[in-house]
Amino acid sequence: MGLINNSLNLTQVCGSAYNKLVLVELGGRCVMQINVAQLLKESIGSTRDYEVSGVVDVTGSGAGSMVQGEVRLMRTDRGILVKGTLHTEAEVTCSRCLAPFRHPLVLNIEEEYFPSVDVVSGAPVSVPDETGYFTIDEHHVLDLTEAVRQYALLVIPMKPLCREDCAGLCRNGGHNLNLAPCDCLPQPVDPRWAVLTKLTVNGEE
Repeated sequence: MGLINNSLNLTQVCGSAYNKLVLVELGGRCVMQINVAQLLKESIGSTRDYEVSGVVDVTGSGAGSMVQGEVRLMRTDRGILVKGTLHTEAEVTCSRCLAPFRHPLVLNIEEEYFPSVDVVSGAPVSVPDETGYFTIDEHHVLDLTEAVRQYALLVIPMKPLCREDCAGLCRNGGHNLNLAPCDCLPQPVDPRWAVLTKLTVNGEE
């Protein structure tokens, strides 16, 4: 997806005023914002392409994750449709060995943002009678931060594994078997489960 060489009303960041996502530091957290005033004035179907590259707290834990990719903004009859693929990662806990690790995430963003004020007159605009929608603020700034966070939470697996062959923890001593074999002595088997243990050893269910 190539960048479109259009004159955009973007805040200059890190010496660049091209079609790059505006990263603004607010209260110690990074937010992703784009001024879409010009796009809102254009005809339906007009588009802008943006490169995304910035650190965002995708899980709300306080740990930042790099978010990179590209998004396309398209003017619709109601607002701005955002579509694109972003790549990031989140720190999660392995469901077997309980060790923290960075899990890669792919976010396929597709959300429509609705203006809260008219771009020409500045008059308030009614928003859709539905839940879960995103809005463009009164300064015509579209903020992707919350959408990125929500999409990241949706794709984090419920039972993440640090690797497919994760050995897990020793049942007796709790040692992480990925680091080294456990040398603890096996616990005596309850005689009431002895028959089931023999079935497991023999490969039977």
